[in-house]
Amino acid sequence: MKFSRILLWIFTVVVAVWMVAPSLVVIPLSFTSQKSLAFPPVGFSGQWYENFFTDPAWLGGLANSLQLGLMVAVVATILGTVAAYGLMKMSGFAKAASNNFLLLPMLVPGVIFAIGVYALFLRLGLVGTWPGFLLAHTVLAIPFVVISVSSVLASYDVQLERAAWISGAGKVKAFLTVTLPMIRPGVLAGFLFAFITSFDEVIVSLFISNAYLQTLPVRMFSSLQREIDPTIAAAATIIMLITTSVALFAMIARAKRSTSHD
Repeated sequence: MKFSRILLWIFTVVVAVWMVAPSLVVIPLSFTSQKSLAFPPVGFSGQWYENFFTDPAWLGGLANSLQLGLMVAVVATILGTVAAYGLMKMSGFAKAASNNFLLLPMLVPGVIFAIGVYALFLRLGLVGTWPGFLLAHTVLAIPFVVISVSSVLASYDVQLERAAWISGAGKVKAFLTVTLPMIRPGVLAGFLFAFITSFDEVIVSLFISNAYLQTLPVRMFSSLQREIDPTIAAAATIIMLITTSVALFAMIARAKRSTSHD
């Protein structure tokens, strides 16, 4: 039994290293003194981070991604929380069908979704616009909010909300003062995952961006087509740092939720 457990741990570590190693390689590449992406890197230099933070194109892409990610997180969290709350009130086929519909953006291949969005947005004049980016990214982010909030609502005692109704609180007030504080960890986790979804998104962004409005992942992709220097590794490291930090906050929020219910 002990031997099999050791083998399981070894297998888990190997798989984890295999999954993480390609991402970690980017970090030393961002500090190379060479002018090309070559591993292992030779020398040490911070010039590529200096290049990133002094280039308006790179900084503009980062600012666009951060701004868009925050807007998407807010909108997706509101819509996703309301949708998850509505699902809690439903049952049977209607609930299953509605849940599958809300999760559909996660199941459809990204390229197919991007082509459909591009064709629709081109007709509506939303390509290369902030409303277009906000709408497309929000659709992609809502499923993560629905999953996160629904997992909390699954263990939520609806009698608390009904008690608030009996005490004279309206449905909206009962939700804001009783239900929302109880499901806050799930809402926060959904907010953070929605931000990550938008911040990392590249396929749809490539289809609906233009020369005047690009997110950081799109700027990285464009850089690969023109010049390949370690600045892109610095950009990738910055994205990794931001998304990892946000993901850790989301994990902490989930852990607090589990602890509170225990």
